[in-house]
Amino acid sequence: MKLKIKRVLLLDGLNKVSHALSTKNLVPVLAGIKFDLKKKKLVLTASDNDISIEYVLIPEKPEDFVVEEEGSVIIQGKYIIDIIRKVTSEYINIEVVDSVKIIITTENSEFNLNGIDSSEYPNISLDLSKKNITILSSDIKKIVSQTAFSASTNEESKPVLTGINFNVDGDILEVKATDSYRLSKKIIKLDSASSEKYDLVIPSHNLIELSKIIDNDDEKLEIHIFSNKVLFKLENLKFVSRLINGTYPNVSNLVPTEFNTSFSINVNEFYNAIDRVSILTADKEKNTITLETYDDYMMLRSMNSEVGRVEEKMVIPNIENNVKISFSAKYMLDALKSFDVDKVSLNFIGEIKPIIIKKDDDDSLIQLVLPIRTY
Repeated sequence: MKLKIKRVLLLDGLNKVSHALSTKNLVPVLAGIKFDLKKKKLVLTASDNDISIEYVLIPEKPEDFVVEEEGSVIIQGKYIIDIIRKVTSEYINIEVVDSVKIIITTENSEFNLNGIDSSEYPNISLDLSKKNITILSSDIKKIVSQTAFSASTNEESKPVLTGINFNVDGDILEVKATDSYRLSKKIIKLDSASSEKYDLVIPSHNLIELSKIIDNDDEKLEIHIFSNKVLFKLENLKFVSRLINGTYPNVSNLVPTEFNTSFSINVNEFYNAIDRVSILTADKEKNTITLETYDDYMMLRSMNSEVGRVEEKMVIPNIENNVKISFSAKYMLDALKSFDVDKVSLNFIGEIKPIIIKKDDDDSLIQLVLPIRTY
């Protein structure tokens, strides 16, 4: 294998597949990136058994990619990424001698690395299914940013809740995440209807890694669903994630549709007010604050017996059916950050019923926060 390649092109590909590298992996070969060089392309592959990423590097200009000898090898991921990131030359030369000896040269540097024979890399299936769902890449990023924070991080008690539930029925994709204390629900209308119904749970961490790789551009992203895995395909990128076994709970019926008290509020003003009021909260995990409405204003309060107390008033005209309720400031802040509008609707039933945050007259994104008993 012998190649001359533009540094920025190689670094971009390495950065993409690096999301599937794990320093904790007990299998040494999985700490490496597989290089598979053909005449007109370089295929980079990385996997940690939980996710697998393949990126096909096809340069636009011939001078940016000169292949002298085809071949394949596994190079330690940490070292090749550090080398390509830190050298300053415009072009990089990579040569493999004796199957596993790697020589990387630039204008002023030479690195000699011990590689691994490519035959030792596990067989990773990256085949596509005959049927797939198509969605915009920007929608996937939006889905992850608006739901992943609600997924549980406790893999021992309820593993299925550490994932994000994708439910496809016709041309509707409904996505849900919950840790039993809050719930995020996002609905996307697909461009074309799916001939089959799907109900799958994808690890939230894996989807976060996917969202870091893809850009915000409105490009077509294919979702290929299998019995034990899901494959996302975007142009030259394939991203495979395992699925979580188990039945996701039916949480849709937890979202109330009728409320005693509802009003619109400016997202930034409400966010900043909660952020200030939570400064003195004693428990940084729950950081409980209390919201109480009056006829034409709302009061936010928190107290720490060792430090003091804080109150902040917000004007809310024409409030019907006043409410007093306590909740986690962190959970409320996370929910508010997921909206990309100036105003949201706060909806209450009572002091022990869920708080619903959504856009006015729009149920495409719903955030639910459970109250906290303070007595």
